[in-house]
Amino acid sequence: MWVFYLISLPFTIGMVGVTFWYFAGPDVPRYVRYTVGYTWFCSLSIIILVPADIWTTLSNHDKGQISFFWSWSYWSTFLLTWVVVPILQGYEDAGDFTMTERLKTSAHANLVFYLCVGAIGLVGLVLLIVVQEYRIGNIPGFAMACSNTFGLVTGAFLLGFGLSEIPKGIWRSADWTTHQKILSHKVAKMAVKLDDAHQDFSNAIVVAQATSKQMSKRDPLRPYMNVIDKMLSQMLSEDPSFKPQGGNLGENDMDYDTDAKTMAALRRQLEIAREKYYRYKSEYMNFVTQALELEDTIKNFEHCNGTGWKYISSFRPERSGRLGSMLDTTELIWRCVLAKQLQKVLAILLGCMSASILLAEATILPNGVDLSLFSILINAMKKHEMPVQVAAFIPLMYMCMCTYYSLFKIGMLTFYSLTPRQTSSVSLLMICSMVARYAPPISYNFLNLIHLENGPKTIFEKRMGNIDDAVPFFGRSFNKIYPLIMVIYTLLIASNFFDRVLSYFGNWKIFKFLSEEADDLDGFDPSGLIILQKGEAQNDFDFTSQNVLGLNKDIKLVNLLFHWPGISRMQVWILKLETILCSLKQNRRQD
Repeated sequence: MWVFYLISLPFTIGMVGVTFWYFAGPDVPRYVRYTVGYTWFCSLSIIILVPADIWTTLSNHDKGQISFFWSWSYWSTFLLTWVVVPILQGYEDAGDFTMTERLKTSAHANLVFYLCVGAIGLVGLVLLIVVQEYRIGNIPGFAMACSNTFGLVTGAFLLGFGLSEIPKGIWRSADWTTHQKILSHKVAKMAVKLDDAHQDFSNAIVVAQATSKQMSKRDPLRPYMNVIDKMLSQMLSEDPSFKPQGGNLGENDMDYDTDAKTMAALRRQLEIAREKYYRYKSEYMNFVTQALELEDTIKNFEHCNGTGWKYISSFRPERSGRLGSMLDTTELIWRCVLAKQLQKVLAILLGCMSASILLAEATILPNGVDLSLFSILINAMKKHEMPVQVAAFIPLMYMCMCTYYSLFKIGMLTFYSLTPRQTSSVSLLMICSMVARYAPPISYNFLNLIHLENGPKTIFEKRMGNIDDAVPFFGRSFNKIYPLIMVIYTLLIASNFFDRVLSYFGNWKIFKFLSEEADDLDGFDPSGLIILQKGEAQNDFDFTSQNVLGLNKDIKLVNLLFHWPGISRMQVWILKLETILCSLKQNRRQD
């Protein structure tokens, strides 16, 4: 068991560290970083404990250590999810000027939720004690089963979506033509969002500056305004490339100087506008970089004989020396030949893994039937510790990846954002709360797929409680029915059933917004493709469809900077981006 931990624990810590480093924004405070990192680690440590719990159950080893670590991970995750993280999230989202006021705002925002949940829980507990004569010792297990019922049911649908979309997404990315169209759509869509975010940020700056100008030095609210002025000055100095392009003042935009709460609202509005702008800017640059790298790969693949089987990149000069030539050849083979084939192989392997999970979920209901590949492998290798834990760890980790993939995709459309190097504190805290909330249900769902010989129960199952006891009105077989519903849902997703339904009803007015959303997800927006094709025709990295907008003159002037010594390509990209935003605003005003 300790050998497995020596491998899995560093892997888990490394995965948490790399993920946090990749997504966390530069302004995320340390206490948020520590909280998010510890929450993610506790959540994934539950995933690591499950294979060890299976082994100790099969081999009848001492379960004291597993029981201790499981209690530590579960209750740490529980407290972080329901107490610490919500308070910190409200604190980070508040715009108040003192720590006390921000804590009060956070507590007030969470108080209604806590009161509602507590009242419902208290009423249910009293009914259980009176009607079903539950003992105090049975209540914790029942409460844990109830708390995980929602995660089990919703997590099953999240898992089903990921089981279908992850292999399909990897297979589509291996098709360069399709992937290029998808990226072109994302570039065009993000350009519009970035222009709107730039306008909102400019408006927030203008409102803050106008409020500061009309406020006298003797005003009681002047100290709050000084804090906002200092924050605004820091925002403008840290990014000299950003130039506010005017702003539109509304009727109520000058009413922020009435009391401390309105000043806090002004500060929060400015922070939200800034975070939104840099988030969209980061996503835009990321999509453009991916699209241009794909263009490089396609060009090198088509002209590999003419270049002497050397990878020619538009992002950097050709490597020099004998070793550099070898590295260029290796890069060409990897990018143009091996990577594409490995993506297809990975998609096939993950597709087989998804099919195995669906088969195991579908055969939970019939008694005496065990078609779970993972159950067969674990029972066949029950005398070998390391193979048993590996056979349990790989599919469980894949189930986590599928569930969290769906969770991030759905959440990014509604609740939060997950942007490389620009994810805010509020979004990180929301994401870590959702990750922690779904870790125990995923593990419980996986244990349902494992039919251990002689039917012993793991420590995890004994502590978690039985979902059938939590939802008795669904019958004693609910634990076996809801996975079958998930299997049907996954098959419908894989066959594009819902897309076809939306396409069929696309002309109906009631389904219009749904069909537009489906069109957005198709990734075949021609304007984005024109953006990248125009840059290719000019033999440079033009980000935008300037011919379409009638703005070739501005872009050509910026393109001259590519050959100017001392200016990096990234700086030119930023200048192009600012030129595009200005041009879009001019076109909007003309329209």
